[in-house]
Amino acid sequence: METVTIQTEFIKLDSFLKFCGACGTGGEAKMAIAEGDVLVNGEVCTMRGKKLYAGDTVTLDGESWKVAAP
Repeated sequence: METVTIQTEFIKLDSFLKFCGACGTGGEAKMAIAEGDVLVNGEVCTMRGKKLYAGDTVTLDGESWKVAAP
């Protein structure tokens, strides 16, 4: 699991997928979320605007990232 440090209190799910490199574009992130391919803390999440905070984990295609604060 890779740790990704954000510089703000939270980051939205679609932005996080682009930020960590899981998706190349916002459209790609939106599609992955809408299709139910993204897990947040082990549960399917279809809300692209979901706010992620330090300690949350995101999984896509078998890869996982943990959100960390600076």
